[in-house]
Amino acid sequence: MNLIDRLKHWKRKFKFNRQYRRGKWAKLGSDHESVRYQQIDTFFHEFQPKSILDLGCGDGILNRRMTYDNYDYFLGVDYAKESIKMAEAQDFPNAEFKTKDLLDFTPPQDFDTIILNEAFYYIHDSKKNKVISTIINHLKKDGKLIVSIFREGKGCWEYFKDHPKLKETNFKIVNSKAGTTFWKVGVYELA
Repeated sequence: MNLIDRLKHWKRKFKFNRQYRRGKWAKLGSDHESVRYQQIDTFFHEFQPKSILDLGCGDGILNRRMTYDNYDYFLGVDYAKESIKMAEAQDFPNAEFKTKDLLDFTPPQDFDTIILNEAFYYIHDSKKNKVISTIINHLKKDGKLIVSIFREGKGCWEYFKDHPKLKETNFKIVNSKAGTTFWKVGVYELA
């Protein structure tokens, strides 16, 4: 990333912290957003992961939405420090939250399931392959990578669909209850 791109990245991080303090992202807890979390939760019940890494966890919204509770360890990562404070305050069982930037984050262990939860389009194009490589290197042999992207996710899906080390095993388009918007949720495993 050049100097201008690094500055934009820093400004976005600053903006997200300010928005979390002001409650802007509380809308993720709305019924409008619930369908995509339900889809991720459905995948959890199908896969039965013991360890989960949520990249782009925000304030722990996925944890609040999950009915799946058969995990031993949940690690949520977000680069907005304010969101992580909010997630930690909820004291979820078997969960830990860390303020980390995905551009230079290395998971502390391998995981059964890794989720890129509405975060991949915020990663600069020059860093996307590096982030995916890091994720793949920390996915257990039979693990699952779940990617959730709002609407089309222009410039994102080809990184997963065309990756030589990933194989798509499931792909859902999830419409909001009002039918006004949609998310795409893809599931990948190591090829």
